[in-house]
Amino acid sequence: MKNSNIRFALVGCGRIAKRHAELLGNHKIPGAELAAVCDVDEVKAQYYGQKFGVPVFSNMEKMVKTENIDVVSILTPSGLHAEHTLKLAPYKKHILVEKPMALLLGDANAMIEACDRYGCRLFVVKQNRFNVPVVKLRQAIDGGRFGKLVMGTVRVRWSRNQEYYDMDAWRGTWAMDGGVLTNQASHHIDLLQWMMGDVESVMAMSRTALVDIEAEDTAVVILRFRNGAIGVIEATTATRPNDLEGSISILGEHGTVEIGGFAVNQMKTWQFDKRLPEDESILEKYSVNPPNVYGYGHHTYYTHVVECLQKNTHQLVDGFTGLKSLELINAIYESIETGREIFLRFRPKMSRLGYN
Repeated sequence: MKNSNIRFALVGCGRIAKRHAELLGNHKIPGAELAAVCDVDEVKAQYYGQKFGVPVFSNMEKMVKTENIDVVSILTPSGLHAEHTLKLAPYKKHILVEKPMALLLGDANAMIEACDRYGCRLFVVKQNRFNVPVVKLRQAIDGGRFGKLVMGTVRVRWSRNQEYYDMDAWRGTWAMDGGVLTNQASHHIDLLQWMMGDVESVMAMSRTALVDIEAEDTAVVILRFRNGAIGVIEATTATRPNDLEGSISILGEHGTVEIGGFAVNQMKTWQFDKRLPEDESILEKYSVNPPNVYGYGHHTYYTHVVECLQKNTHQLVDGFTGLKSLELINAIYESIETGREIFLRFRPKMSRLGYN
């Protein structure tokens, strides 16, 4: 793979596919190209096939048998990620799967095991980790600038009306999607855990406030981290009339950082009691407004995937990382259903995520 382009195929041509297809089909990622597209709804696949001049399929196994493909990007509904990964892994193509990697912990483990068995890499999309303000925050944590961590908070205040959920029958269902925690806020939950460390326990409550769906559109979670810090997750798609923010704030004994904007993309606060020369320009230099809610992160994420494959280096977000945030989400749902504090390293009993 060192001297040739990495050839990607898309499985699932719904809403998120637009971002993936435009990056790969328009040659925005050095060393990558779009090789084929697939959807059970062939009309959706035809749209991207014609736009970018690539073969179109309605059967993903036929696609990987027919075409020269290195990586399959699975962009289907969340409840199908595991099924599709398990079907494709025996063909020994690398797998890139959108968030969340699965809904059930057992499915996520099966995905990891299958990819390991057949020697293919499993990449889980967590593109917000690559937002430039987020990278800078992570560097500050790795550099010990916060000292003892005190509290971490993420807020997802977005707007998804009934029309959004009615676009596809699977949206907002327990079996295929989950609610705001599993879908819209999963990136922010991942960021909070990445910055603050392993979670000890969670307490949560939720409601379905403004739309007619099975799962929640609004939730609040309190977390206790193993290092003693506490955290808050505030997530809703019931903001009206428009998106308000997607943010993270980290408070430590020696400093405070807040990244706001609508996609964790704009440095709002950067202050430490021990100043460094570079601190003077941080707010200006690391405030980047991406053109859409997906941010610039997908571009950097795909660049990272290509580099990992061409240079055989370790990826930032593998299956075990995806499993970690999925376990936290399942614990949150368990707390919602039971009304109790749930300690991590648990076996879900009451969570409805992933079930009919």
